Amino acid sequence: MTDQYLSPTPFLDFDATPIQRLIADRDWLSLSQTDRIGAPYDFVRNEILFGYNSDDALPASKVLADGYGQCNTKGTLLMALLRALGVPCRFHGFTIDKRLQRGVVPELVYPLAPRNIIHSWVEIYHGGQWLNLEGFILDAAVLAALQDAFPQRQSLCAYGAGTDCLQNPQVEWRGASTYIQKTGINHDFGTFDDPDTFYASHRQLTGIKGLLYRLIVRHWMNHRVKKLRRGHVPSIPGGEASLVPTQSDFKTKEAI
Repeated sequence: MTDQYLSPTPFLDFDATPIQRLIADRDWLSLSQTDRIGAPYDFVRNEILFGYNSDDALPASKVLADGYGQCNTKGTLLMALLRALGVPCRFHGFTIDKRLQRGVVPELVYPLAPRNIIHSWVEIYHGGQWLNLEGFILDAAVLAALQDAFPQRQSLCAYGAGTDCLQNPQVEWRGASTYIQKTGINHDFGTFDDPDTFYASHRQLTGIKGLLYRLIVRHWMNHRVKKLRRGHVPSIPGGEASLVPTQSDFKTKEAI
């Protein structure tokens, strides 16, 4: 495996002191290769809470300092940790339908949200093949709240989840690909060596909308996520149609 999947970048700044201290404190370098994936994966999934940072294009050390993140920012942190532990990884960029965020985005501003929202997952080279890691996005408490709120549902595309197996989603690291927002994906940008390359040409919410998001909307969203984590799952308009993904011919593929 070439150095391009193991090297630091400005975003994958795993040589930063806080990241190196975390790795040393957890003694992750003493683990087997499989556990070098599972330990940081579990850390990012549950100890970095689901929430919305000021931007997608943040270095891993800033995401660690925030202590929360979403698909893109948690993915950057996970990639940095994996590369620091010698696990080759790359970035896969997508967009998701904004319906996946309904229930987290306040209804007052939901109509202003872009139809297609930048999304990503992490691909790791393990066991002679590329695997997709996406199941780290929602922390266990948020996922449990959704499972409790919709005990009879399997398909859900709202509240930050996009899955056809809500009650038993593929979110734990067991040596195979993991997913939790897959059914919301509606466009595939392909793979990139690192998030730096992707965000150099793919950005969202710039100008006035970006300023409003950073200063007001994301804090509102984070407040709603905190309530959701405590079991307060808000209703959203539209009934059954608002809870399932838009019918599409788009299909994601296993990494190869």
